[in-house]
Amino acid sequence: MQKDFLRGFLLLCALCCLAPSAFAQSVRPVPYPQRVVTLVTHSSPGATTDVYLRELIKYLQRYIDTKFIVENDEGGSGAKAIARVASARPDGSVLYASTPTYVLVSLLSKPTKTYRDLDPIVNLFTDSEILYVRADAPYKTLQDVLDRAKTRRGRWGVSNPASQDRQSLELLKRAANANVSVVSHDGGAEAVINVLNGTLDMGIGEMAEFRAQLEGRKIRLLATFDPDRMPAYPYVPTVKELGYDIVLNKFRGFAGPKGLPQAIVKIWDDAARKILDDPEYKKLYFIENMVPRYLPHEQYGPFIARFVQDTEIFLKSAGIIR
Repeated sequence: MQKDFLRGFLLLCALCCLAPSAFAQSVRPVPYPQRVVTLVTHSSPGATTDVYLRELIKYLQRYIDTKFIVENDEGGSGAKAIARVASARPDGSVLYASTPTYVLVSLLSKPTKTYRDLDPIVNLFTDSEILYVRADAPYKTLQDVLDRAKTRRGRWGVSNPASQDRQSLELLKRAANANVSVVSHDGGAEAVINVLNGTLDMGIGEMAEFRAQLEGRKIRLLATFDPDRMPAYPYVPTVKELGYDIVLNKFRGFAGPKGLPQAIVKIWDDAARKILDDPEYKKLYFIENMVPRYLPHEQYGPFIARFVQDTEIFLKSAGIIR
């Protein structure tokens, strides 16, 4: 386990020190109609999506000839960011970093703008949802946490109420018949703090939120909701193989205002495919435990529609919405 952490850390350091490669120098970015593109996220600075976007734009600029800016538009568990992008001009200058949150907040509340007011453009990745505890906690396995929740009320932490990690824990709570309070936070980083200080028994999140604590041996990984074990952390079991038939993946893509020109959509479709094949970026996203899942525009819309349908079924069966 220690060797895995050290190998990943050294590789990340090496990537940060790389001079532009011959591959990068040979790439010619495609002209773009806007000089500046703002990528809007509902996440706070330092949260998973924020970190992901700031790394991504370093490579996007190899393939799209424009300047990228990341804008953190927090508030309403994503409602403010959705409204910001939905109200923008459909010229490709403002896009939204789409994750399950933008669907969940639309279903759980009544924001002025919803996922229906955005056009899914392209998907790049799925993320692992990982369960973790404090390293010195009395829990060595997920079953230890669940057993404890049967003798006293447990406290599990999630990033925010309209998130897929909230859905994951609610499903696990129901499947295990556990006596648990699922506690929401203003971002994954805050949940990590409350796991470390003992306020929470267990948290859930993506690798970027707690990598430093993992490398510092402050936390222990218990399980992932992935369909298969994570290649970078093969010692971590899946929730399904532990006996709970729950599999979830967090998608990461881009959406924009309704009415985007087809020419702009094509630029993003092509750039997404190329960036996922970029050898330098591949090394980085492997470390961050992101699984490439390229869905072009024609496939991403139907994918989101199916996700909405499945999510509505879950929320209604759990009595969360009518």
